Amino acid sequence: MNFISAEEAVSIVKDKERVFIHGGAAAPQRLINALTNRHEELNGVEITHLHTEGEAPYANPAYANAFRVNAFFIGKNVRPHVNEINVQYIPMFLSEIPLFIRAKKFPIDVAIIQVSPPDAHGFCSLGISVDIAKAACEVARKIIALVNPNMPRSQGDGFIHYSKITAAVYAEDAILECSIPVISETETAIGKNVAALVEDGACLQMGIGGIPNAVLQFLSNHKNLGVHTEMFSDGILPLVKNGAINGKLKTKHPGKIVSAFAMGTRALYDFIHDNPEVAMLDVAYVNDTSVIRKNKRVTSVNSAIEIDLTGQVCADSIGTEIFSGVGGQMDFMRGAALSEEGKPIIALGSMTGKGVSKIVPVLKSGAGVVSTRAHVQYVVTEYGTVDLYGKNIVQRANALIGIAHPSHREALEREAYKLYGKSW
Repeated sequence: MNFISAEEAVSIVKDKERVFIHGGAAAPQRLINALTNRHEELNGVEITHLHTEGEAPYANPAYANAFRVNAFFIGKNVRPHVNEINVQYIPMFLSEIPLFIRAKKFPIDVAIIQVSPPDAHGFCSLGISVDIAKAACEVARKIIALVNPNMPRSQGDGFIHYSKITAAVYAEDAILECSIPVISETETAIGKNVAALVEDGACLQMGIGGIPNAVLQFLSNHKNLGVHTEMFSDGILPLVKNGAINGKLKTKHPGKIVSAFAMGTRALYDFIHDNPEVAMLDVAYVNDTSVIRKNKRVTSVNSAIEIDLTGQVCADSIGTEIFSGVGGQMDFMRGAALSEEGKPIIALGSMTGKGVSKIVPVLKSGAGVVSTRAHVQYVVTEYGTVDLYGKNIVQRANALIGIAHPSHREALEREAYKLYGKSW
């Protein structure tokens, strides 16, 4: 391959082009910075991506003439600027984004990615972030790649031949890492309650953070667990090592950990590197409900910002303020519900760090319903577990009040009486 500097590579980006940036921990910071440094000479460049780790300097309102962000997920690096003139959010199920891109409904001019060096046959790997990047690379007119030997070479379908790369930059940069969070007492209690729902032979979907890690720490004595998830982190590594996760009972991809992207520490990336037990695949496939449901006992664990007394889950906004995104919650909530003996689970702390109840009479004005009341089944807090499936509105309210923080239960009961009157 012929390598050039980052500055030369990003010079192929022109005014008013749409630029895709590789997501998660694969975000190529060197190329992002080089592109942002052109802010004085560029005009109307649209940047799109999922969640990205690291800095997102292009989102600075001072560069609004040069760049505008049109993202499928709002991470903390662009969150301060969301809904400003240059940062907007596209609500869409994660499983549908690659289909949207491939249908040419969202043309991409330039894909900026980070890949492993090519193998003997000339194929580079998208490594830890295949998700929507595979589709973006398929349709992009130009591809700028940071070729980095520190990027794990993952097995699966995230390969791109070097001949498809328009401009290549070589650098041995450290891959962005996400530290393992300290698990709080509340998260530990939630984790224990969720783990009690996980049966031997379950196929797990859970993400990154305190609650997923808390759940995983209570599964070490389980048997024959599988993993089919949109993303994973270091929390599964001890369970793989001790044999609790082996995937032997999976219908789809038995023996393999199936995912679309991963974020964690270097230990996780080393585990993924050239590991035939891990299949990193296009998220259109990984999050396809018809694929998810084919595994038995799919147990999905997702979070919420708040949930109302009827079971409506807001997971992407605080009122009208976009906080994250729709992501794959509904893909797996539905897939788990349709799976034989599957369990869709919403897990959340009973209240915020400021003492505000996350179980509420009604969602905040403008809040987005990510999972509808008809899709929600198991809800878990540190105070217990309820199954809302098949319950009427009043039964749901009673159940959810029972797992709310004790200091909020009386107020919730009063509000429920106002809402439901005699039926309450």
